[in-house]
Amino acid sequence: MKAAVVNGFNQELEIKEVPIPELAYGEILVKIKACGVCHTDLHAANGDWPVKPKLPLIPGHEGVGIIEKVAEGVTSLKVGDRVGIPWLYSACGECEYCLTGRETLCPDQLNAGYSIDGGYAEYCKAPANYVVKVPEGLDFAEVSPIFCAGVTTYKALKVSEAKPGDWVAIYGIGGLGHVALQYAKAMGFNVIAVDIQDDKLELAKELGADITVNGLKNDPAQDIFDKVGGVQAAISVAVTQKAFEQAYSSVKRGGTLVVVGLPNADLPIPIFNTVLNGVTVKGSIVGTRKDLQEAVEFAAQGKVRTNIETQPLDNINEVLHRLEKGQINGRVVLTME
Repeated sequence: MKAAVVNGFNQELEIKEVPIPELAYGEILVKIKACGVCHTDLHAANGDWPVKPKLPLIPGHEGVGIIEKVAEGVTSLKVGDRVGIPWLYSACGECEYCLTGRETLCPDQLNAGYSIDGGYAEYCKAPANYVVKVPEGLDFAEVSPIFCAGVTTYKALKVSEAKPGDWVAIYGIGGLGHVALQYAKAMGFNVIAVDIQDDKLELAKELGADITVNGLKNDPAQDIFDKVGGVQAAISVAVTQKAFEQAYSSVKRGGTLVVVGLPNADLPIPIFNTVLNGVTVKGSIVGTRKDLQEAVEFAAQGKVRTNIETQPLDNINEVLHRLEKGQINGRVVLTME
């Protein structure tokens, strides 16, 4: 099968022929139809994070397609089913986190396209218990980003504990942020979109943002306090330290900053203001299988739709270069046919 492979950090991916994965007990083989390109894939290819991915690596954790083969022990799925393979490739199922509905914190989890090969390929195998079905009628390319960008931002909004009618700020209207905005509107929030690129703010307006702020031309926190008195929750999916600092400063008393993006930087938190104002700072990492099912259902109901550009797998290096330069409006999805 054809795949895009990371052979070494900070190198271009190699398009090459590799063996189709062999199945073990309880696994399925998925013929990949589409796979979104996430900023995490860029971090994986560059070895940016303290925990390094395996090498060689086939990236991709938004792979969706059709089951072509099932191994012994698979009872819940069959050949021909439409499924997606998310970041949470598998977890132990036995630790305190798995047993309390927090499987994304499992210390023994495997992650698609990072600790195990993912969806930048014509085929990908996965444990049947950890894939999520794709409803009929949803386009594979359009639903693909829901398996990371969608579930990640949906979960972040859930853990923010904001309520319908509250003001919520989304910092960074890119691959994750443009989906976060739609989930926020569908969940009944008033939404402020913050970015430094006018074209992304135009997209935010088209998607229903109530207020947009250019973080280069204005102080977002000051703007937000002047207009609405601060937000109940700020979701920072941008990948710059400045955006996180601005997001923190835009939260009103008793509000919450949810940290999602992963810039190579620290987040300085003013302790006095955090204590005095009762501000909560939370980290949110993707979502559980249940979160993903809910996130996909929003898409199935037409309440969330990804803004995508499709590219063939062969163009992955060009796509990653554009992603690094912030030149992608929405999400690029690789197609295998």
